[in-house]
Amino acid sequence: MSTPAHTRVALHDVTFAWPDGSLALANVDGAFDEGRTGLVGRNGSGKSTLLRLIAGDLTPTGGHIDTVGEVGYLPQTLTLDADTAVARLLGVDRVLAALAAIESGDVDEKHFETVGDDWDLPARVEASLERIGLSADHLDRRVADVSGGEAMLLAIAGLSLRRTPITLLDEPTNNLDRATRARLANLVDDWPGTLIVVSHDLELLDHMEATAELYAGSLTTFGGPYSAWREALDIDQAAAAQAARSAQQTLKAEKRQRVDAETRLAHRARTGKKAQADGGLPKILAGARKRRAQESAGALRGTLDGKVESAQAAVDAADARIRDDDDIALDLPAPDLPRGRRLIEFATVHGDVVIQGPERAVVVGPNGSGKSTLLAHLVRGDDRVAGLPSGRLLTQSYGYLPQRLDGLDDGASALENVRSVTRDATPGDIRNRLARLLIRGAAVDRPVSTLSGGERFRVSLAKLLFAEPPPALLILDEPTNNLDVTSVRQLTQALNAYRGALLVVSHDYRFLQEVGIDIVLELDADRTLRQVPELGGPELER
Repeated sequence: MSTPAHTRVALHDVTFAWPDGSLALANVDGAFDEGRTGLVGRNGSGKSTLLRLIAGDLTPTGGHIDTVGEVGYLPQTLTLDADTAVARLLGVDRVLAALAAIESGDVDEKHFETVGDDWDLPARVEASLERIGLSADHLDRRVADVSGGEAMLLAIAGLSLRRTPITLLDEPTNNLDRATRARLANLVDDWPGTLIVVSHDLELLDHMEATAELYAGSLTTFGGPYSAWREALDIDQAAAAQAARSAQQTLKAEKRQRVDAETRLAHRARTGKKAQADGGLPKILAGARKRRAQESAGALRGTLDGKVESAQAAVDAADARIRDDDDIALDLPAPDLPRGRRLIEFATVHGDVVIQGPERAVVVGPNGSGKSTLLAHLVRGDDRVAGLPSGRLLTQSYGYLPQRLDGLDDGASALENVRSVTRDATPGDIRNRLARLLIRGAAVDRPVSTLSGGERFRVSLAKLLFAEPPPALLILDEPTNNLDVTSVRQLTQALNAYRGALLVVSHDYRFLQEVGIDIVLELDADRTLRQVPELGGPELER
């Protein structure tokens, strides 16, 4: 089958199964054209797996994928590689090293082959870094030495420097503050070639020219950004719901007619029997009339049964158009936490701030200010770290969800990871709890290293929330990363039902509003910590 000239990625009956036999994708057909496309779908639908297949990181177990040109790929688990050099993250380390060798007088031919036509690479690197608000000084650092947001920006800048015809970005706005997200959006608007973006960031998805949805194993494409696609989907679902109601009413009417007809037939049969018993008709004539009545009744029943069956088929078809998606369902345990118990103490420029009882606090600030580092040192007990404000954890009853999701044993299964923090739960109990977080079936027993970013997050969340005894304090670093809109809503509802304390780092303004923040701490770029009166000021806009 030939591929249209404007198509850059074509999927032909693509199937992928994990080594344990569980299907991630089955018989998927579709295409991505030149331009910017947002790839959306529920957590676990296979979006990240599809990107890995297109990138060549995985091989289809059935069907094939055609790509026109080299593929550049930004994985969702980028920030897990903490020891990677920034220059390597940019993909420029080999060329820069070759240029440095040539400048030092080494004329080995291999250096010239490595450089190729990239003699202007240092200038392009500097310009690209400047465009995203960073400097060439970052080249000598490791990923562990930069914030999660900075690492993501650096990787994206590296892809733009490579100029690949096809680029795949998996959750590129994770860990980015609002100002940095705006810079990324500007970069995306000018991206050449074919760009496929998996994201739950609705603002970024509205910078796309098309929206492709992976739903129920099928890939469908809509010619417009996310908001237009969402509006069209809502209209379609409203029409489907109306059609289902109409079909259900028709089915009820047909069933009622069937019952009424049966009543009439029974009445006729009783009348015929009475007439024959009274001797009003000759026996031969009564027998003929009975046969005709039975034939007529049979025909009527067949006609009415056919109408009921047709109405039922219409109901089934209408119901099939209505989406019945699973949501995360959480009911968090209640810790024993007196209102006056002191849990965390921070030293700010205006004096000590204490978080106590079931209070909820957030640390906000620009990328690179040290928010995640502050939480990590707080958990480790380093109350005084050079360049960071002083913070002290006053309780041992806490759960910590790091931004890099590095608290999991990658070689162990989801079940084994959660079992390590529970005392009395049976494997069946743990499976039921994981199912409430949409980790089901074979995914429960697979190594977590094979799970998608959203699935890894949910296993991390399960390990945190299902610990025994329940923690009095939850420390969450960017908890809404990798979650779809519905799952964020469910997480919000669960946290609102939680009666313990909460300390969170997040750039998700809507999430912070909905969990009811009591204390707002702002960490400036110069690493000065201060308490601000309310959420929603400049501290989230930078």
